[in-house]
This record gives sequence, structure tokens and C-alpha cells, in this order.
Amino acid sequence: MQTFHKIIFGNCVDMHELYDKPVHLVVTSPPYYNAPFDYPGLFKDYDEYLDMIRKVARELSKVLAQGRIAAFVTDDMLIEGEKYPIVADTTKIMMKAGFKYRDKIIWKKPEGYTRISHRSGVLLQNPYPMYFYPDNLQETILIFQNGKFDYSYVKKLPEEIRKSSEIDLTDFSEHKWNLTVWEITNVLPLPGRLEEGIAAFPEEIPQRLITLFSFVGETILDPFLGSGTTTKVARQLDRNSVGYEIDLELRKVILEKIGYYQKKLDPKAEDSFEIIAREGARRLRTWIQKRVKRQKSVRDTFRKKRQKKNRTKKF
Repeated sequence: MQTFHKIIFGNCVDMHELYDKPVHLVVTSPPYYNAPFDYPGLFKDYDEYLDMIRKVARELSKVLAQGRIAAFVTDDMLIEGEKYPIVADTTKIMMKAGFKYRDKIIWKKPEGYTRISHRSGVLLQNPYPMYFYPDNLQETILIFQNGKFDYSYVKKLPEEIRKSSEIDLTDFSEHKWNLTVWEITNVLPLPGRLEEGIAAFPEEIPQRLITLFSFVGETILDPFLGSGTTTKVARQLDRNSVGYEIDLELRKVILEKIGYYQKKLDPKAEDSFEIIAREGARRLRTWIQKRVKRQKSVRDTFRKKRQKKNRTKKF
């Protein structure tokens, strides 16, 4: 099936391009609020972050079709010792914008994976009550619904679309899609990968969500496109897509990931693309990477001092 994919480099707090063309599913992961090794200092403060989420929620209520799903991959953030309740606040904001809170799925990463720090190490150094902090191996997939879905829509679809959209029940059962905990390996921060330095979610997450909540030929929206994972998977699953990304420096990564350059080499390929750079797009990647490098330097210095202090205690 021929599909169409639009990439808009601009701020997703304004999605006027979609006002007259509703989308059928939203799959996205907003930037982790000032995450030390992803987006340090990107937002002035937590209020600014929540204001951005509010504006996006209002836009989604305008562009998402009646009864359809908006899925957010997000989680609470620990910044300089303070825990920010992003999951709870995002839920409140979306409900205030008119969405129904439909479900929550926990994305569990493999044991032993802790990207930033082993918080439980505090107790190992001080084996007493009140020193416990858990290592985080999860993120949250919030499922919101834009009103009530009319199930007669399914019956009215062409038989070919219904059949090609049918969910493989063997896959559904064997990989435990039916549970509220999804065990999925994260995108490992390996040097040299296409998404290096980008907080990308694994393809299996949009693959499941798109399969479960949309039909072949429908349109998927990712307002925080990042490296382009949602668009790539939508294309693989014969869905159309629209992606917003504010960072112009991600253009090359996105276009390579979604197969844009292969399309240019093969003009007979069916799928079509439209790339737009509008006012409001920024260049953020270089600035963010410099701040991340500085954060890592501070962390490594702190660890060395702590290790030296511990060795001194032993003697």
C-alpha cells in the first residue's frame, strides 16, 4: 500500500497543518524534563515544561479524531535530588484538555540496566534504614482517549482493510501484549548507532501501539518525533504519518531512519514524503550534547571523589 509521510520541523505547540485533516493515533515521547544525560537545562523550570505539555494537549484535542488514542511514553524524573511527578501531572493535564484516561502500561527494561546511576548503591554504603533508593528499570506508557469511539466504524471499513489490520493473536499471547507490564529491551546507548546521543524508544513500542490502536491506511502522529522511530514503524505497518520535531539538527538522522534517501534513489518506490521547515524550528543537538558532556564530567569527578573517600575509610 502506498503511504504518505510528512515531517515538519517546527514547534508542536502549533499543529495548524492538521486542523482539517484529523489523525487516527498519537504515539509519542515528550522530552524527559531536564534529564541530566538527555536534556539538561532544556527548560527554565518545571512550570515551563508543564506549560508546554498543556499547549500540546490542547492541540491534540483539535487534531485527533473522535474516540481515538493518544499514547505518551514518559516517566517521573529525578533532578538534583528532587523527584518530579511527570506521570501524574501529564495525566491531569490531558484529562483537563478533555481526554479520557484509558489505561497505563509499564515498560519494564531488562534487569541490570540503569542508564544513569545505581541509586541503590547508597544503601550498600550505608546498610541502615532510610538509605534506600530504588534503581529505576521502568517507564510509563499513558493511554488517553479523545471521547467515545464508534465501533460501527470498524464494520464500515473495506474488508481488505479489516483483514490486513487484524491482530496476530499468537503474537499477542506469546509476547504478552495483554498485560499491563511490557518487557521490552531499550535502545542501548552504544557508540556509533544512528540515534547516538538521542533518547529514542525501541521500535517495538510504536509497533505494538500502532497495531493495537489503528487500521492500515490511517495516519499516525508523533509531535515529538526525535530520531523518527514512529514514522519508520508507521511506514513499515502501511500507515501514513505526520511528525513534528523542533530540532533541525536531527534532520539527517530522521531522513536516514525513515528511508527517505532510499526513496530518492528509487523514484519508483510507492511511498511519498514531504519535508517542511517552518518558523520556530531550532538547532538544539550541539548545544544539548555540550551540556551532557559537562554533566558527565561532573558525575565522573564526583564518583572518583566518593571512591577515594570509601577507600580511605577502609584503611
